[in-house]
Amino acid sequence: MSRSLSLPIKLLAGLVLLAGLAAAWVAWLNVRGEQPVSDNISAAAPSMEQVQRGAYLARAGNCAACHTARGGEAYAGGKALDTPFGIVFASNLTSDPETGLGRWSADHFWRALHHGRSRDGRLLYPAFPYTEYTQVTREDSDALYAFLRTVPPVRQANQPHDLRFPYSTQAALAVWRALYFQPGEFRPEPGKPAEWNRGAYLVRGLGHCAACHAPRNFMGALQDNPALSGGLIPMQNWYAPSLAAPAEAGVQDWSTAEVKGLLKNGISARGAAMGPMAEVVYGSTQHLNDADLQAMALFLRDLPRQAPAPQPETRVGSTVLALGAKLYKAQCAECHGGKGEGQGGIYPALAGLRTVTQASSANLIKTIIHGGFTPTTEGNPRPYGMPPFGQSLDNAEIAALASYVRTAWGNRASGVTPFDVNRVR
Repeated sequence: MSRSLSLPIKLLAGLVLLAGLAAAWVAWLNVRGEQPVSDNISAAAPSMEQVQRGAYLARAGNCAACHTARGGEAYAGGKALDTPFGIVFASNLTSDPETGLGRWSADHFWRALHHGRSRDGRLLYPAFPYTEYTQVTREDSDALYAFLRTVPPVRQANQPHDLRFPYSTQAALAVWRALYFQPGEFRPEPGKPAEWNRGAYLVRGLGHCAACHAPRNFMGALQDNPALSGGLIPMQNWYAPSLAAPAEAGVQDWSTAEVKGLLKNGISARGAAMGPMAEVVYGSTQHLNDADLQAMALFLRDLPRQAPAPQPETRVGSTVLALGAKLYKAQCAECHGGKGEGQGGIYPALAGLRTVTQASSANLIKTIIHGGFTPTTEGNPRPYGMPPFGQSLDNAEIAALASYVRTAWGNRASGVTPFDVNRVR
């Protein structure tokens, strides 16, 4: 064989070897920490206490929000979850043996939460937030499993995901997991009281708050997860504000009662939950007991303070602000007051409101377009709502109104352009 031919062959062999080593590395990273699982399903009925505990934990994790389609049976799946890579359909969690969890063992369920792997060994997409659920304890996993085994069976086959190539392949998912996912467990932080650690467990694990309140990279992986520094919710265009920046959604300056009030009732003297957070309060946090709400409040109030995101350098002219002032007087002043002072306990003051003044104008724009509604809760049984203006105002008018509100009455925030509004729409 000539020397000129042997060099490319050696190069090819080297590349094949490197590819094989890389594949082996990815495969190992995807099974690290996994233990053999048993297919045996215990014939013994779980205790009522364990089932009730599981039902409570399912509320804490807001499982029904994703695993119940609009108008569908509870936990029967089928809800479409839109992602930047295509559509993921939530799975059936009922006790049906053919299409649900009826043939899953407690080991299978634990492996799904802790390792992101299905009963048949398939890797699960992180739209199911096992990146946070990996911190859930085995005891809580078994309680959740016991509860879901009591959910009446619904025969509803899981719908195949509609993801673009190559995201639809297990190989691509394996590479993503090798890069961005590592199974873990919750470890109480030494020196912190048990109540603080309970709050950390709920916020970082079962509550999976980082799924919204942490930024994501171009591959959809969470960045800066523990800091809860805020991020735009993919495909929804709501901004989940930083829970560490007092200028956004940080509660370091709030009282414990005010934090608990927001989580329990959706409203407090310092703010209100709207948009996706209103859904979280309605389906999850309002059902938590006082001890867990207290623990979450303690943890959130103790988050290290962060500076807010810098304001965009967007300036608008006096003509735009004059139009915004005119629109505000016609559409908003009756409820929110001529000087943005609001009406105590009914309509929020816009002067100094963090949703108005934070760097991202997305939530203000979304509220103008779609209206603002706090959740119906025991402590807020008949919530006041703001009507939508998306049909009556065009992009330029919404931009002018938002710009005026963000710069009036001492508010100091950037202006809003029609392009900003169109992007959020």
